[in-house]
Amino acid sequence: MPYRAPLADFHLLLQLTGFAEVAETERFSGASPDMVEAILSEAAKLCENTLAPLNRVGDKTPARLENGVVRTPPGFVEGYREIASGGWVGISADPAFGGMGLPIALGSCVNDMMGSACLALQLNPLLTQGQIEALEHHASDDLKALYLPKLIAGEWNGTMNLTEPQAGSDVGALRTKAEPNGDGSYAITGQKIYITWGDNDTNSNVSHLVLARLVGAAAGTRGISLFLVPKIIPDADGNLGAPNSLKVVSLEHKLGLHGSPTAVMQFDGATGWLVGEENKGMAAMFTMMNNARLAVGMQGVAIAEAATQAAVSYAMDRKQGKTPLGEGAIIDHADVRRMLGQMRAETFAARAIGLACAVAIDMGRATGTPEWQSRAALLTPIAKAYGTDVGNEVAYIGVQVHGGMGFIEETGVAQFSRDVRVTSIYEGTNGIQAMDLVARKMMDGGEAAGLLIDEIEAAAEAAREAQPVLATAVWNASEALREATEALIGQDLNDRFAGSVPYLRAFSRVLGAHYHLQAGLAEPARLPLATFYIKRLLPEYGPQLAQLREGAASLYELTPEALLV
Repeated sequence: MPYRAPLADFHLLLQLTGFAEVAETERFSGASPDMVEAILSEAAKLCENTLAPLNRVGDKTPARLENGVVRTPPGFVEGYREIASGGWVGISADPAFGGMGLPIALGSCVNDMMGSACLALQLNPLLTQGQIEALEHHASDDLKALYLPKLIAGEWNGTMNLTEPQAGSDVGALRTKAEPNGDGSYAITGQKIYITWGDNDTNSNVSHLVLARLVGAAAGTRGISLFLVPKIIPDADGNLGAPNSLKVVSLEHKLGLHGSPTAVMQFDGATGWLVGEENKGMAAMFTMMNNARLAVGMQGVAIAEAATQAAVSYAMDRKQGKTPLGEGAIIDHADVRRMLGQMRAETFAARAIGLACAVAIDMGRATGTPEWQSRAALLTPIAKAYGTDVGNEVAYIGVQVHGGMGFIEETGVAQFSRDVRVTSIYEGTNGIQAMDLVARKMMDGGEAAGLLIDEIEAAAEAAREAQPVLATAVWNASEALREATEALIGQDLNDRFAGSVPYLRAFSRVLGAHYHLQAGLAEPARLPLATFYIKRLLPEYGPQLAQLREGAASLYELTPEALLV
């Protein structure tokens, strides 16, 4: 089945998550209903007609390294050029440098569509968008003037260079060093791994953001600085000059995302320029990483959407014996209907949470209001972890719906499982997201979480007359979440960490139920899906919150010896 952009979902969820309030701000006043319609419809055409046909091509013909040159799959160069020429790379970038200046929420819808169509190719503009934001916030005026127009136009692409062979999630253990050249530039030496789109034949230059330690700087993350290191050094007018002292050592052989080149990068005294202040590199890089965390959550949603569409289409066509409804297709079997219901309901809930996070980011930027900024911070780890968990789970179910044919590569559904698997790992593993939620995001004593729960309960109260059973279930779940959050605040840190993943999942369940209920009230045709989610999936919050209260002690009773029995 060809991919079809879920435009109805986008329009409804933008309404339910408060996008109208974003469009009323001075900063985003250009995001009129007509503009939103035009953006979504044009992006849908690009994704359905140009990008989706490249998905299987990229899987079957991976990116490769030939004589030091990275070659992308057939059609990727042309597909990327359509992305760039349409202005999609700079959809949310500063208009002063050529961007559209549109809200992150609208950009998230576009990235959702691109990820469903061809996730491997979508990673190129996604990483560039993150770099654009980091440079907008932290780079010098000269660097902005030189690099931003090229990145926004899609002529150059951006990367993020954090990880090293000996330093995974422990970024502070990096060894890459930076030494002043005496002319305002620095010599960067070291090796980085897992560099997405670290080199390619789609862009004329690659702009690497590299974390490195100045000689004599403090150990750990406090001594890390951020540098912009181009593949080819441009002159003051942006004309490309001499190649820099860096190279692609190899491309990783991966479980999925074969079309996306993931490079091992070697920097041998490469020329770079400081971004932000010395020893403040992590703060600057986190600007890019926070953007990427929401975007990766939407990647999970994107694959869930593609997997769901494929599974529903297959189940409507495939006949296998009699069903309770007669001689119909397998969609008429109760368990198949259950699986498809879960796929669609989870996808909708995860998309709603991601767009709610995006709206909070937009409102925080447009108004500077601490409450909106706190909400964006709270929702970011939830959107990333739940979105990518859903992507993995829905893709898994999609294979199951296809039965034996799901295990056969020619159907294409196994690719969804392979491609989405990394999303729960990169940009901070989902375990780290959960730890962030219960630690940093609760430093306010749970205030931001409490305000969000207040809104969920108020909406459930307002829905009691129209949908008493569903509204009561959502209210009860939200109140249980409130009580668990209060209990969490009283725990020591390791006890919080022990229950952090189930707590994040319970929070996601409640948020998902809230948006499903509101969708069912807004459009009665969506009520059966809301009923499915609230009655069948929401109840999982109970055992999830019970795990939170259990603490860490019983986990450490699982000694290595006990695990080896």
